[in-house]
Parts: sequence; structure tokens; C-alpha cells
Amino acid sequence: MDHSTSLTQHINASPETVWSVISDIPGSAATLSGVQSVQMLSDGPYGKGTRWKETRTMMGRSETVEMWVEQADPPRSTTVKALQNGADYTTHFTLAERNGGTDLTLTFGAQVVEPTMAGRIMLALFGKIGMKMTRKALAKDLAEIAAKAESL
Repeated sequence: MDHSTSLTQHINASPETVWSVISDIPGSAATLSGVQSVQMLSDGPYGKGTRWKETRTMMGRSETVEMWVEQADPPRSTTVKALQNGADYTTHFTLAERNGGTDLTLTFGAQVVEPTMAGRIMLALFGKIGMKMTRKALAKDLAEIAAKAESL
């Protein structure tokens, strides 16, 4: 079973400027209100293999997740992955120049890797609610990325 959602935000900034915001992992806690802290686990510039731990507040509780860049094609697209509690999370960003700005599309997916019967029941009961809450949080992230990029 998997769940996914996709959102697009138009940003009045160039793809290069938007890229500089989404690829600034150490600065993401200052950009995104849902991110409490970031601990870098790898050195060097943003690219395939970049790893970090991100502590986020979701649904009233704080969780730390290890994340990594699976794919990066600056300033066009990037894919970030995370594994947690038997679920494989994928976030894909696509940047497309439009009307002097950038359409930033975020596609988020969650797939249960080894679902148990209890896990399947929970997903059936709460999957739609969880994705609705996740979509709301992702929309807020996109708005905050836009605000940061438009201020540069």
C-alpha cells in the first residue's frame, strides 16, 4: 500500500534562487517553521549521497528522521529519501521556469515496506487522514520556501 500527494507553488524567483533555498539543508531550520533542527551527517555540497538528520514537529510531536539525497539535477530536480518505522518516504522536487519565476512541484510518497496485518488496518483507517495532514504541512513548507526565495 502506498500513498502520495503532489503540490505546486509558483515562486517569483529564478530556478537557481529556488534551488539555493531547497538545497540549503543546514539552513532549512531557519526557513521551515516545522523543522526544529538539522544535523549534517556528510560533508560537501548538496548532491547525491548528502545525508542529514532532521528533527520536525508533526501532529504535535517531535521526531528525528535520517534523510539522504537520492538524486540531484541542479536546478531542475532532486529526490530525498527516508526510511522510518517500516515506511519508505520519497520527496521529489521539480523546478520549472514559468512567467519570470519558478513553478516548484513537490511530490511526496509513503510506501509501507513490510506491512503487518495491524499496519494494514492502521493504514486503511488513518492513511487518508495522515496524508491530509501531511499535505497541509507540505503546503506550508512550499509557502515558506517561496517566501525565502522571494526575499533573496
